Amino acid sequence: MLNRLFTGLFVAFLFTGQVFAQRAYQGYQYHPDHLEVNTNDGKIHITPYGASSFRVDFLANGEALPFPVNAAAGAPERTETKVKETDTQLIYSVDDLSVILEKKPFHLSFVRDGKVILSEEKGFFDQDSVAGFRFELQDNEKLIGGGERVLGMDRRGHRLELYNRASYGYEKHAELMYYSMPMLVSSEKYALIFDNGAKGFLDLGATESNILQFEAMGGNMSYFVVAGEDYPELMNNFTALTGRNPMPARWTLGNIASRMGYHSQEEVEMTAGKYKTEEIPLDGIVIDLFWQGKDLTGHMGNLDWEPDSFPQPEQMMANLKEDGVKTILITEPFILTNCKTWDSAVENKVLGTDTLGNPYKFDFFFGNTGLVDIFKPEAKDWFWSFYKKHTDAGVGGWWGDLGEPEVHPAGLQHVNGSADEVHNIYGHEWAKMVYDGYAKDFPNERPLILMRSGFVGSQRYGLVPWTGDVNRTWGGLWPQVELSLSMGLQGAAYMSSDLGGFAGTYEDPELYLRWLQFGVFNPVYRTHAQEEVPAEPVFWDVKTKAIAREFIRLRYQMMPYNYTLAYDNHTTGMPLMRPLFFEEDRADLIDYVDAYMWGDAFLVAPVREKGQQSKKLYLPIGHRWFTFDTDQVFDGGQEISLPTNIKHLPVMVKAGSFVPMAEVFQSTEFYNTEKLTLHYFADPSVEEAKGEMYEDDGHSKDAIAKGDFQLLKFEADQVGDALKIALEKTGKGYVGAPAERQTTLIVHQSPEAKKVSVNGEKVKVQKSKEKWAAKGGAFYDEASKQLHLTVAFNDKVDIVIN
Repeated sequence: MLNRLFTGLFVAFLFTGQVFAQRAYQGYQYHPDHLEVNTNDGKIHITPYGASSFRVDFLANGEALPFPVNAAAGAPERTETKVKETDTQLIYSVDDLSVILEKKPFHLSFVRDGKVILSEEKGFFDQDSVAGFRFELQDNEKLIGGGERVLGMDRRGHRLELYNRASYGYEKHAELMYYSMPMLVSSEKYALIFDNGAKGFLDLGATESNILQFEAMGGNMSYFVVAGEDYPELMNNFTALTGRNPMPARWTLGNIASRMGYHSQEEVEMTAGKYKTEEIPLDGIVIDLFWQGKDLTGHMGNLDWEPDSFPQPEQMMANLKEDGVKTILITEPFILTNCKTWDSAVENKVLGTDTLGNPYKFDFFFGNTGLVDIFKPEAKDWFWSFYKKHTDAGVGGWWGDLGEPEVHPAGLQHVNGSADEVHNIYGHEWAKMVYDGYAKDFPNERPLILMRSGFVGSQRYGLVPWTGDVNRTWGGLWPQVELSLSMGLQGAAYMSSDLGGFAGTYEDPELYLRWLQFGVFNPVYRTHAQEEVPAEPVFWDVKTKAIAREFIRLRYQMMPYNYTLAYDNHTTGMPLMRPLFFEEDRADLIDYVDAYMWGDAFLVAPVREKGQQSKKLYLPIGHRWFTFDTDQVFDGGQEISLPTNIKHLPVMVKAGSFVPMAEVFQSTEFYNTEKLTLHYFADPSVEEAKGEMYEDDGHSKDAIAKGDFQLLKFEADQVGDALKIALEKTGKGYVGAPAERQTTLIVHQSPEAKKVSVNGEKVKVQKSKEKWAAKGGAFYDEASKQLHLTVAFNDKVDIVIN
């Protein structure tokens, strides 16, 4: 039951010992786009944002909000609303979500399909220079969110500081990290988002067990409530409100090499060359700080190539591009006082200031510095001019580092408020600047924008985050599943880690390989580390390199499947990495991070302990599950143990899944699906199954909006003893699309194939795999129970196996 503490005219705030007057209802005005409620201490605006979301603003004394809306992607969508008034209540409704306002004592609740999902306690409060909101928590409610933390998936019982801060060398516990977010996802199937970028706290039942309290030192006193029938619908509604990830360029999903850092053009070219020689696919290479200067300090903010170390950068980038490798440059928002651009920054008034309007200068690790006032239009134009210049010259992607900002003195003033008032939206605004710059000057390109800090909704600007400076230890590997799963539920669906670990000098081939294996089933595959130990597999021993090569090649084979996950995320908001409680809605699975879903088909169980010989994992009920490598089948609803060795990562596939795969290629620049392998994991328990594969040219920004894509649809039906599989191509196509795909269908756990027909014509079932490879047709492997069938897939193919 909800625990209502307000029953009289006054209530004691247990956390401060202060006493507050009960808010008094004074009337309402119904407007076409919102409901305005008058109280004794201000106005409350309740605004529907679509059929499953409300925004609530508390306006003290009727004043306007001090900051624009940041969390929502756009203006409120016009939605049909209803108001019903009784002597004791106001009920304001859209579709299946209602706000119930009790007049005396004043109280707001949110109801979906007749069930209370969230209820204010005090609601808005303002006391001792801290303002915020208080809500009631249900007894068994679990809460995910507050941004990037290592605390377990359920953060209830914690008091979370909201202040983006670097967390160098973290392992199994981290209270505060780079990307805090004032939002929560509840086991009651709602998301609660505070549209406030100021320094503050989320108290999730830490001070009072059944009270959720948001508090901030400034900013908007506003929140959103989003509801859904189940978790996928909640993700859809949440990202409809806050914005969806743009479709990434295909190369974003490829292998990216990085370290801190490459000191010269020669090192960059040598490293990329080794990938080609070793036949390890590569799509990008990150050039860290040293592109601006020869050492770590004194050069940040130059924003230009160091001529001695990089004498021919444009030629270097052109040569890399010929091999399908894009160049990514790192930038920071700090402009050192002794760097080449300092005078220009001061002259153009682009820096944060002191209270007298002078550039605010301060010391940190890299030198004496100022900070770009990213909220100032003139500063955005000035900063973007460097990005445009280098993108014109051949840079393929951008890395925004230290964007918390890592050092942000409280006395620094931005054009829209103090450092503490806008700290948590700095990275959000920086990503927007780069995204908008591309939209203006490179409108046909999909930008890669790597940044480690943002805000609720930053995903709509294509922000690709990572988990920061993790320790290069088993303890550092351990929390990466939790971090990616929890952030994916908060919109940051492309969260990944520095594969292999970043900080420290611990060198362990087993750890390195386990991290890289895990990375195959991550949104972004990027090795990165301090340079004392190699980040790149090409610099490891022969055995380690060989194993890494096979897993990176698997990553590239899976590109059709992975690119379709990106399409799903773009169109529905579903994260690429998904917790098991999406498959089986059990509250206890919320804390489970030993395994996760990679899309709808794969269940992945990373090896996170040194010397681990077997791996226990839970298989969600309602499905049967295949081992990816051996086709062993298990029933769901049980925990199993699988053997593992250094060449093996425990991965399961859900029965009824279609998994499209391509041939290996050295770079996505050379990717095509003229030859396609389509795996279907058959099981008698699955009578009907569907799958799809999304394809476009991999780089045009508005491909989906223009219809320049193909969607390949797959269906399977078990009809008596016959398995029917239909393949169909839909969509108008795209430049470079194959006229026909030579497709090898592999049916796992297929019944023995005595007859096979394609489009009504009988196909010969060959006696051996060699004859099938030479003559085509079909082949049934009795040992593996796999049927192999080669078909020409143009528009539609109907297959019958019996």
